[in-house]
Formats: sequence, structure tokens, C-alpha cells
Amino acid sequence: MTATLITGIGELTTNDDELGRLHDAAVIIEDERIRWVGPAARAEPTDARVDVGGRAALPGWVDSHTHLVFAGDRTAEFEARMAGQAYSAGGIAHTVDATRAATDAELTKTVRRLVREAVSQGTTYLETKTGYGLTVDDESRCARIAAKHVDEVTFLGAHIVPPGADAEDYLATVTGPMLVAVAPVVRWVDVFCEKGAFDATQSERVLRAAAERGLGLRVHGNQLCEGPGVELAVRHGAASVDHCTYLSDNDVDALAGSWRDGSAAGGTVATLLPACDLSTRQPLAPARRLLDAGAVVALASNANPGSSYTTSMAFCVATAVLQQGLSVEEAVWAATRGGAKALRADTGDGAVGVLRPGARADLHVLDAPSVTHLAYRPGVPLTCAVWRNGAREC
Repeated sequence: MTATLITGIGELTTNDDELGRLHDAAVIIEDERIRWVGPAARAEPTDARVDVGGRAALPGWVDSHTHLVFAGDRTAEFEARMAGQAYSAGGIAHTVDATRAATDAELTKTVRRLVREAVSQGTTYLETKTGYGLTVDDESRCARIAAKHVDEVTFLGAHIVPPGADAEDYLATVTGPMLVAVAPVVRWVDVFCEKGAFDATQSERVLRAAAERGLGLRVHGNQLCEGPGVELAVRHGAASVDHCTYLSDNDVDALAGSWRDGSAAGGTVATLLPACDLSTRQPLAPARRLLDAGAVVALASNANPGSSYTTSMAFCVATAVLQQGLSVEEAVWAATRGGAKALRADTGDGAVGVLRPGARADLHVLDAPSVTHLAYRPGVPLTCAVWRNGAREC
């Protein structure tokens, strides 16, 4: 076993309830795990030693909502939206056409590029979705490609009904042969429960079919208006409902209540996508309202070519602090341990989003003395060093 001591940490955000935030701290990484966390003066000697010179460190970002397997470009759509055209889910069809026409090598090149880009900015754990193939063969190949390059794969065959297809026939394919084809390489199933996509009855069919196969549940919901997405997600025990831009009081109560019902797996996380809200000129999701009610909030990039073409979790954190009413500590937690909770990956051996003995060795060092600089200096690239699953990436 090879051990590395990361010392000289001026401020260490652990996200661990017992360890809290430490100063003049050190971390020992052994292979793929955190072996020890504590005061630098008490650290044991190791095979290798890296002094980060008083910089701040935190768990790597956990980006729990991305769409990285795609082809094509939607710059013109973005430009039109910035000129006043309303956002709708229909633009997804353009990416579907390009993705179907792309080779496996072309799709792989895009995924690799975006993963490298994300890791270089401190993201160490990534989920990504299918949803730009929308045929059995294309969804299956997108899932296989994703599984080679990210940590968690979600099947989103229920993204939209392909143009020209009958909704009921397509839904039967999604819940039948398409689900069978992707099941061996995905952990989650998602559905876009929204106007222009799938209604409550259709969405419930997708969730039930996924649950019958033992797959975890996720929901895109409440992005364009109040709707049934949150209620469906909570009622079916989904790990996360994502977007949450338009929420009724009942939606907020349901999300908060899902964490008070004693479920061993945990409640339903409200995953907020602020870069998407800004790019689509929607209101920013009510992060403060959710936290004050007792809900659990995650932040994610929603990296995709149409509505949120960014991999910058730091941008999402800064937006949450500067425009959504979160403290720096709350926003950093939401982008690390909150994302891990949305993926049911924050507990046990190899947990992510937290720095404690036994957790996965994902460490993000900032070229700054405190995580406060993430919002204090918005837009400034602050990533100094990244360890991902025990290996130094940059």
C-alpha cells in the first residue's frame, strides 16, 4: 500500500459531523481511501508528502446531474434565447439527431473532454445520463460509453417523445426492451416529468418499471412550472428530484417531510441546477426556502449542450451564495455531500462528498486560504490540486 500525507492545509472542510472544519490540518491518503484526518502536528510520516502551503481543501465536487454523452452544437438556440426566445424542451430533438449520427469514437471523445474539464475544476465524482439516443440501440450504446468514463450512469430514455413517434408506443419501448438493454450498465432511471415531455401518468409508468428491475429512481421535475414531479418523486422514494424551479408549499413540505419519515435509505434530495436556470432565463430555484423548511439540497451543473453548457461546479456554488441566499458553507455542502446524498453515496466505505477515514480519497485544494473565496472571487479559477479516487489528477 502507498500512503501520501497532504499537509499544510490552512482550512479543511470535511463535511463530517464529528470532524467539522479544521485548521492547520492534514490528510493521509492510502491507495483509494482516506486513512486519517486531523491536525498536521499529529500526522504520521508516510511514503510521500505534499505540503499545500496553507491553502484550503475540501471534498471534491460531486456533480450528481449531467448529460455528457451527446454530439452537435446548440449555440444558435442559446443565442436566440438570450435575444428573448422562450426555452422549451423541444431543442433536445436537435441533439438527438446529432447523437444518433455520431460514431462511438466521436461520442467517447466528447465525454472524455468534458470529464477532464470537470476534474480540472475540482469535480471528482460524476453522474451522467443517457437520453439523446431514444432508440434501443442508441440508448444502449450511450449507456455503455458513459459507464466507461463516469462514476454513476442514469437511463433517461424518457427524456422526450421522439418527433413523429406515438407517445404510448414509445413509452412501451422505454419501459420494455430499452430498459432491458440498458439495465446491466446503469444504476438509475430518470424521467422528464414536465410539459412538453411526460405527464404524471406516463412518468409513473417509467418509475414503476424501473423499481421492478431494482434500479434507483430519479426525476426531472418542476422546471418550467409547478407540476407533479416532486409529488411523484417523494411518493416513489426517488433519491432525487432535479430542477425544482417552481415549487408549491406542498412540494416544499413533501421534500422536507421525506427526511422525517424514518426511511433507512434517506429522503428525496432537491437537486438545484442554477446554471441551467440562468441559461434558460428561468427564476432561480428557491434554495433558501427549501433549507429553511428542512429539505436536503444538492447543487449540480446539469452540463448539457442545450440549457447548461458548463461543467463548473464552482460557478454553481457562487451563484447559490450570491443569488439564492445560501451561506458559503451551505453551498459547498450542497455541491459535495448534498450531491453524494442525491446519489446515495455519502455513507459507508468509499463514501464521497466527505473527508473522513474510510471515505473515497477525493480531495480538492484551492489556491485560496478559505472556501469563502469561491463566492468572494466569483469566476476566478481557484483549483490548485485534485486527488480523485486516490490518484493526483492535477
